[in-house]
Amino acid sequence: MELKGTVHRFGDDINTDEILPARYLNTSDPQELARHAMEDANPEFVRKARPGDFVVAGKNFGCGSSREHAPVALKALGLSGVIAASFARIFYRNAFNMGLAIFESPQAAAEIRDGQEISVDVDSGIITALGTGNQYPSQPIPPFMQELLADGGLMAHLKKHQEAN
Repeated sequence: MELKGTVHRFGDDINTDEILPARYLNTSDPQELARHAMEDANPEFVRKARPGDFVVAGKNFGCGSSREHAPVALKALGLSGVIAASFARIFYRNAFNMGLAIFESPQAAAEIRDGQEISVDVDSGIITALGTGNQYPSQPIPPFMQELLADGGLMAHLKKHQEAN
């Protein structure tokens, strides 16, 4: 599977309160959460982001509290995924549980620029900057995790398999 979109750059140590500010945790409606994604890190982000786009960030993306609302907001906005030099472990797991694709690639995070068009081959983990042709490795998403993403997250995956039995 290949994902394509425009890059929105962020720096290091973007915490879950910047991804989705705590003042919006009184709702669990994904579309309402999406309206506030990255609001404290970049107030213009939601206006500029389009379905299929990517967030590209530095190290330790998703640090801070373990709120699941953060990856839900990014997914509900329609992003293809997040590429970062590294992820906070709890965000990493929450992202897959919520059905948000993430790719760890220090080289891509350092070199890909805001506004660039990129593609990501989910099977191989190869990230390509479409304007330059530069390619960056990331860890491929294992088949089971790809299945979680395709099903819309862990709960949807479990429901699908429970109904099949």
